[in-house]
Amino acid sequence: MSDLFESAEPEQPGSKAGQPLADRLRPADLAEVVGQENLLGADGPLGRMLAAKRLSSMILWGPPGCGKTTIARLLAKGTDLFFQPLSAVFSGVADLRKIFDAAVKRRRTGQGTLLFVDEIHRFNRAQQDGFLPYVEDGTVVLVGATTENPSFELNAALLSRCQVMVLRRLDDAALDKLLSRAESDAGRPLPLKPDARDALRAMADGDGRYMLALADDIFALNKDSQVLDTAGLAKAIQRRAPVYDKDREGHYNLISAVHKSLRGSDPDAALYWVTRMIDAGEDMAFLLRRLTVFAAEDIGMADPQALQMAITVWEAFDRIGPPEANIPLAELVIYLATAPKSNAGYVALGEAMSAARKTGSLMPPAHILNAPTKMMKELGYGKGYAYDHDDPDAFSGKNYFPDDMPRTQFYRPNERGFEREINKRLAYWQRLREKKAGNTDEDPKDEQ
Repeated sequence: MSDLFESAEPEQPGSKAGQPLADRLRPADLAEVVGQENLLGADGPLGRMLAAKRLSSMILWGPPGCGKTTIARLLAKGTDLFFQPLSAVFSGVADLRKIFDAAVKRRRTGQGTLLFVDEIHRFNRAQQDGFLPYVEDGTVVLVGATTENPSFELNAALLSRCQVMVLRRLDDAALDKLLSRAESDAGRPLPLKPDARDALRAMADGDGRYMLALADDIFALNKDSQVLDTAGLAKAIQRRAPVYDKDREGHYNLISAVHKSLRGSDPDAALYWVTRMIDAGEDMAFLLRRLTVFAAEDIGMADPQALQMAITVWEAFDRIGPPEANIPLAELVIYLATAPKSNAGYVALGEAMSAARKTGSLMPPAHILNAPTKMMKELGYGKGYAYDHDDPDAFSGKNYFPDDMPRTQFYRPNERGFEREINKRLAYWQRLREKKAGNTDEDPKDEQ
């Protein structure tokens, strides 16, 4: 039997010896899971499913270290399902066939299967479609875990058959509970002053697994229980960082350091953290994907070339391969770090999505509806539409929001980079809009 399926075997007594603290403290019951009470409480969706002993297929969407894998294991335990883990990073169609065949045989004996797919967004569209018949006929209860937005990364067909459960990043209270459990496990308090304890939680950035790895490290390195202040904590963490790299324990910490350095416009620090990840044997597809996301999320329209460069470097990396491809990768890191920053597009998307959920049934105004049939024309579809190119300013100033929805500004560009020019255009169009509406006699000057 391959290693892929050996992970589904029950643990043997004493098997936790020498395991990292995060594994030793893995909850044995859902009541021990911290920070996700909105899902696991008696009134939460997962709490209600467990009470009824009936699970639906679902996608657990949340940041690293918030408990996705643990929750999946405990859901299987609480509903007497066989727990079958699978990593989308290391698995293919052949692995899926073996799992589905085993689940079919298990079902014939009355045993259900919970198939947990970590990083499910890594499966391509065809592989995702392969889940559909087994999810539909109940051969498996699919629980997928992802850090990416499911509506962007998963097939609509698969998504329609799963409930999306949004997990929260762990807040300070939840992280402190984990630290208390770590202290109970060690039989002594964590040797940190209050300000250093606060700094440790801040370093974790909502990632419980990473914070417990740091706590484990502090206990191991500070056996004389010397109480550390913030500076001492930073020094202790720095000493341990290379070990994390080799064992990939620091995977999420390092990518966080890359993001923060890029966002802080520090190309030297960003290059340092990227090379640390390369030396640790990081999956380059993961790193390049995160850099591409950064280009869209943190730079956006302040420099539209950033996203194009990220995609181009990704393609170059696939064609050239390391170590030569590390050169364009370094150039991308420098470009992203030194580019003007704006999250205005990211914020606008969130606000627009929120408004769409609240007003999703509102029709577009009649003047911008197409009227391909006589009946639609009689109903007023397309009536009064102004073709903007026919206007002297190439701008009609018409309303394109639903009639029952006030005009709302979601996108608020800053004054950095290309967005400064966008601001000028938006201001010019707003003055034209007001003039055409008769709200002002001012003749706007074209600043484009």
